[in-house]
Amino acid sequence: MDRAGLEEGEAIQHKWMTKAIENAQRKVEENNFGMRKRLLEYDDVMNSQREVIYTRRKHALFGERLELDIINMMQDAAFAQMSDAKQADTEFGTVRLDILKNFAISAPFTPEEYSKLNAEALAEKLYHAAMEAFKQRCEAIINQAMPVITQVFEENGERFKNIVIPITDGSKVYQIPTNLKAAYDSKGKEMITSFEKVISLITIDDAWREHLRQLDELRKSVQNATYEQKDPLLIYKFESFNLFKSMIETINLNIVQSLSRLSIPIQAQQESEEEAQERMARRQKEMEAELARRRLELERLKASRNDNVVTGPQRMPDAPQQHAQRQPIVAEKKVGRNDPCPCGSGKKYKNCHGKDAAE
Repeated sequence: MDRAGLEEGEAIQHKWMTKAIENAQRKVEENNFGMRKRLLEYDDVMNSQREVIYTRRKHALFGERLELDIINMMQDAAFAQMSDAKQADTEFGTVRLDILKNFAISAPFTPEEYSKLNAEALAEKLYHAAMEAFKQRCEAIINQAMPVITQVFEENGERFKNIVIPITDGSKVYQIPTNLKAAYDSKGKEMITSFEKVISLITIDDAWREHLRQLDELRKSVQNATYEQKDPLLIYKFESFNLFKSMIETINLNIVQSLSRLSIPIQAQQESEEEAQERMARRQKEMEAELARRRLELERLKASRNDNVVTGPQRMPDAPQQHAQRQPIVAEKKVGRNDPCPCGSGKKYKNCHGKDAAE
């Protein structure tokens, strides 16, 4: 440009310059297109997983196929439990504790059946036992809550549209909002459905957020595969599938654990009027006995002080006593037996005044 004598602001019309700029622009656009295409391939992996999660979340949010999803989760959790136990050759005692932890039931098979049957047969037994226990828990909650729901609906049905029912899974207490009329008409089944929705939504959302964080870390780490002459996208697809599979198993297990332990927290019963009066009387007696004991101690203390009183002008007991100041003791120098006598006679002390002391 300097050799051509172009000035500042002058249009570039040389064909060499135009061709060079077009080539540079084409290379930049090809590079950007490759980056966008690569990014889209990474997003496709996450998008396929997102569709699965959002479908399950939609079922939980609107109640569509929620009952079927819970049945499938029970089956998957039971099969995963027994498959892992059989592959690891786990002892029956450990398997029994794991079943109690995950499904809140005792093992539905004996040690002999556990050693003889395969994983599919054991999972089938575990699934049926877990579903039966879950139905019994639901019936117990309905029987416990329906009297309150019936009373509120019949007395204040026009005032309240929704009610909040506390339900716990053993570790947390959830305040479950439920439509009052729907719960009354369905005889409590709507309450159980609301709890299933809340548990499913909370568990899915927590697991999905953690999974997205893991995918971001995985996407950054797989870029180092280029140094090994490997395709980072292939490694990303493989590892993300393993993470997604682990997330689904975690979701199923957490939901099954919560549903297997659901119950209404039992509050302390209010004491009756007679029990309250007895408690107050017992407390009154304890206070009177304590006052009598303190009064007796005070009388004994006064009597002991009267016995120690001395007649005559004495200093008050509480007045600080003045101690006589002690004078320092000066030790005189001892005269040795062979030293000159202090009397000035010139004799030794043992032959003069020290003679009598020696005798």
